[in-house]
Amino acid sequence: MLGSQGLRNMDVTDVPWSATGLDPLAGRVLEYLVAVRSADRDEAASAVGVSPSEAERALRHLADAALATQTGGAAPRWTAAPPRPSLGALLARRRAELARVEDLVERLSETHEAVSGPRATDVVEVLRSGDEVPARYRQLLMGSSSEVLHLAKPPYVTGASASTGAVGVTPGVQMRSVYETDGFTDSVSLMTALRGTGEGGKLRMTSQIPVKLVIFDRAAALLPIWADRPSSGSLVVHSPALVMALVALFESVWERAEPVSLTRRHDLPDGDRGLPASGRDLRTREILRMMAVGMKDETIARILNVSRRTLQQHISDAGAVLGARTRFQIALLAAKQGWLSDRSDGADHPS
Repeated sequence: MLGSQGLRNMDVTDVPWSATGLDPLAGRVLEYLVAVRSADRDEAASAVGVSPSEAERALRHLADAALATQTGGAAPRWTAAPPRPSLGALLARRRAELARVEDLVERLSETHEAVSGPRATDVVEVLRSGDEVPARYRQLLMGSSSEVLHLAKPPYVTGASASTGAVGVTPGVQMRSVYETDGFTDSVSLMTALRGTGEGGKLRMTSQIPVKLVIFDRAAALLPIWADRPSSGSLVVHSPALVMALVALFESVWERAEPVSLTRRHDLPDGDRGLPASGRDLRTREILRMMAVGMKDETIARILNVSRRTLQQHISDAGAVLGARTRFQIALLAAKQGWLSDRSDGADHPS
């Protein structure tokens, strides 16, 4: 028999059994029974680390749910029912119960709205305290299911932990961010952008952003009350008309902004003097793109994980090939040569 070793090999200790209606102990006992032909009460208790009486209660619970059967007489043994049909039936009942609860929530909401009428907070929430903004930001971010749109520039008022990605978007949620180049020099901006692009998000940069803004699922938007005093409070906008107007603002900024790739590249070749002339050296092209949107040398070096000396050598080599003396001339001539528009290495580009 597999016994407790089989249970360990199944690697299912984090299953949220309570979501099925089973208590966690009954779920652990079921995992054990599935891994063995049969077991008595004491064997089950030993395998999951509980007393015999606790194991007995869990086994009875499984029997009541038709997930296990008892065999034998004086020394009864327990056998798991085939998991797919037995657990499938349990989940079907659970789904039906949840569907009835969802219907109840809708009816209660309709009744509440009919009695109370529209409230100001249904349209706009006002967040004034220092703790309210980061807490509400995290709540909205974690609750997003499809898309987050982000116009970013310091100072950040959502708290360092939230800004640096301690609370990330849910897997599958698309994130698009636009950062203001003049403010993209601090570690919070960099770590936030790296975290977002590392999870599949898209990043662009522009010289000026009209207002700090985060839009969640095109259903709610977070922005400061005063554009020049972001720490003085924030608004959470729920009005569909206002949210769609803010989405239009984001899209207009997004279309004008320059795509940037922040992938940390450790595998790119260093110092090949022949490649920059054709614009095919990936690292040089990345450096020139970031330089063209106004990023500082220190920030570019940190993103690409190279020294400032290596960075400046790439820029100098590109200038020599282009016949340019200043950084402005390098960026201008590189753009004319098409080095900045070739985004085959994965940088985002307008569709």
